[in-house]
Order: sequence, then C-alpha cells, then structure tokens
Amino acid sequence: MSIQTPPTLLQLAVESLLRDQASAISALEYLPAELFPPLFIQAYQSRIWEPLMAMLRTWPFTVLPLGDLMQLPSVMVLKAMLDELDVLLAQKVRPRRWKLRVLDFRNTGANFWRMWCGDSTQKCSLTGPVAVHISSPNMEHPLAPLEVFLDLNFNERDRDKFFMYIIQWAQQRKELVHLCCKTLRFFDVPFERARKVLDGVQLDCIQEVEVDYPWDLPTLGSFALYMGQMSNLQRLSLSHINLLAEEEEDWDRKQQEEQRYFSQFLSQMLRLRHLRDLNMESPSFLRGRLDQMLRCLQTPLDKLSIWLCWQLTHSDLTHLFQCPNLRQLKSLHLYGANLTDFSPEPFRALLEAVAPTLQDLRLDNCGMVDSQVEAILPVLSHCHRLRKFTISKNNFSMATVEKLLRHTAGLCSLEFELYPIPLECYRTQETVDQERVALIRAELKETLRELGKPRTIHLDTKYFSSRQFYLVVFS
Repeated sequence: MSIQTPPTLLQLAVESLLRDQASAISALEYLPAELFPPLFIQAYQSRIWEPLMAMLRTWPFTVLPLGDLMQLPSVMVLKAMLDELDVLLAQKVRPRRWKLRVLDFRNTGANFWRMWCGDSTQKCSLTGPVAVHISSPNMEHPLAPLEVFLDLNFNERDRDKFFMYIIQWAQQRKELVHLCCKTLRFFDVPFERARKVLDGVQLDCIQEVEVDYPWDLPTLGSFALYMGQMSNLQRLSLSHINLLAEEEEDWDRKQQEEQRYFSQFLSQMLRLRHLRDLNMESPSFLRGRLDQMLRCLQTPLDKLSIWLCWQLTHSDLTHLFQCPNLRQLKSLHLYGANLTDFSPEPFRALLEAVAPTLQDLRLDNCGMVDSQVEAILPVLSHCHRLRKFTISKNNFSMATVEKLLRHTAGLCSLEFELYPIPLECYRTQETVDQERVALIRAELKETLRELGKPRTIHLDTKYFSSRQFYLVVFS
C-alpha cells in the first residue's frame, strides 16, 4: 500500500483560495508575492479563468515565464491573456502591484516556478528591475512598456497559428510591445511552412538559427535571403543540406545550378558580422566549396563543429586548417573527417595557433593513425585551457594511447577525456577481447599512477555494433 505525501500548507492555501473565485480575486491586492506563482499555476492547470486574468492585472514580478506552462499552446488561452494585457497597456494609470515588463514564451522559466512553488533550494529574486534592451547586442528599438520573447521552434507540432497570433498582436501594438525572437529552429518541417512567420518578425533580433531537415540548395538559397537580414546572428547550425537531384544527362547544367544557389547563400553569409559559432552536419553541399564559405566569415569563430564530414576532400580540409578566422577557436569538433592519408602539418599549425584559447577539442572517428597523433603531441601539451578532449574511434596502438596520457598530464583544466580502445584489444574487426581490455586498463592505470595525478579517463570501442565504454580511474 503506497503512502501519499500530504499536501503542504501552501497547496492547501491555494486550493482554499480558488474554491471561492470572488474572494480569491479580491484578495490579490493583499496577498504576498510568494503566493502568486503557485496560485497562477493551479488556476492555469484547472482552467479557472477569472482569477487567472485577475492575476495578470496584479502580477508583482517583472517577468512572467509562460513558455514552460504552455507546452501545447492554445490560441484560445493565449487570446484571453493578450486581451487582458491590452486593457492594461491602454491604461495611463496601471494597477499598483503590476510590475510586468517581460512576457516570456520561451522554455526558460522552470527555475522561477520551482523556486516559488517550493521545489528549489535556490533563493533569488525576480522582483527587481529587468533590462528590456537585451533583444540584440547591437540593435536599438524604442523603449516599450512590455517586451515579449518568443522562440520560433518549427517542428512536427503545428505551432504556426500560435506564432502568428503573437506576431500579429505585437505588430498592432508597436509603441507598447516589442517582440524579440532570438532563436529560430527547423526540425522536420519544410521551409515553406515557416515563410509567413518569418515575414512578420524583426529578423535582426535573431541570434541563433538551427536547421535539421533535408533542405536542398534552392531552399537554402531562399532561406539565405532571410538569413542575410539577421544582422545579429551569432550561431548557425545546418544539418543535411542536399545537393540537387542527379541528372546525368545534363551534368554541366546541374553543376551550374548548384553553384548559383550556393553563391546566393554565400552572398548573404557575407552580411553576418557577429557569427561566432558554426555547426554543420553531413555537409555534402560544401564538398569542393568549403574554402568559398570560409572566405565569407567576417569575424573569428569561437566554435566550429563539422559532423559526418567524410564528404570533404583533402583540399577542403587544408583550407579549413589554414583559415585565418579559425585562429581564436575555443571549441573545435570534427567527427568523421577522413584524415587517414592527410598530412598532419596543416592541422598542427592550426593547433599551435589556437593553443592559448582552445577549451574543447573533439577528433572522433577521423581515421587518425599513430604517426598523425605523434606529430601533434608537442602542440597538444601546450593547450593549457583544454577542458574536454575526445579522440575516440581512431586507429591507435597501446603505445600511442600511453603517449597521449603523458602529453596531456600537465593540462590542469582537463575535466573529460575519451580515448579509443587500443588496436591490440580487437580479436577481429568488430570483436573486443575482454581479457585483453582488462590487461590494458590495468596498464593504463599504472601509467596514471606513475604520472601521480588523480585522473579519470574513458575508453570507447571503435564500432557501433559492439560499442562499449570503459573507465580507468586513479585517485
């Protein structure tokens, strides 16, 4: 028989208040601010509308984070709330307790609700002033009584009507409301579904764009016309951008069309003067063209990630490692780069340049061999700010793994390390000899003991079909 946790005094007080809606509304003027969040949540979840609207009129905090409450947003509920705000914004003299300056539809308010509903030990205050000019780092807009934050997350859920209602409401009240959309994401939706929404927002507010959908180059070219207006864009992530369909009978025309759309994309990239974080996955559209895109970078990057990048040529990789705007990297992720026959010199030169700033280095599944690692070991040992280092799924002997451990032993900031299981541990191509693994782990632990520093390293098998992780700990 299960024992139910009895309700807290706070829960009992909230339930008691809401049993008599008229009394609850009249009491709002005198209730402590701490009671508003649990009362608001209970009224919202129970669909008790009149007290909910009354709380909007007397909200005692500068921020109202609605995003975490409206996981499946209803346009009807949204309309009721915005209609109530209309009345308040139109008043020259507003209610005494009403302090609302920021209406936040992003999923960023969980800590707020947890704190005031008794589920958090953290104590902070949101009753103080909130800066409303944080929409974009270099954008000016008139001071508005209310700032509205909205993330444009296009996914399989049909949120377009919800987005459009907020956008149109804000557009009709430009002197009273400033709408700020900082994040734009496409997950499993075609671009055409989002075009109408993009036509209605202030594009220079957007700071982060993420595309995870098999767009083709013409679609990327069309989207680029919007992207070029995102003058404060700081992070761009593109996944699964495809080339045009194969047309063997007219190969030259296909190549010309691809280059035309790619050039359209590049012309807009040139306008992104604040881009610091670039993430690309399966970048087949960059094969043989990576140098063109790198030349469009207007500022040095802080972060660069390229996943599933075996389509890139050796020439692409050479241009990548020699790019001047990668000389201040804090984070470099390469997954699936074909470095097996690649000269280590360009990569070593890049590491030498970024050694003072690099904090995160990931070189997984890049086909690296012993000789390539040995070429970069002296430089690696000078990356003193490195916190995360992963180099798994590469072809290293036990001797090379030991050398890696010795050359990274002096990196005092290192918090996470992931290395490949040495080649000596494999019976066949995809079968690991567990007895041999046990011996290798014991040898590596002895190496760590010899180095004399408490340390935990992770080992990863090379093949997904037999993937296993192992720890080696010396404390």
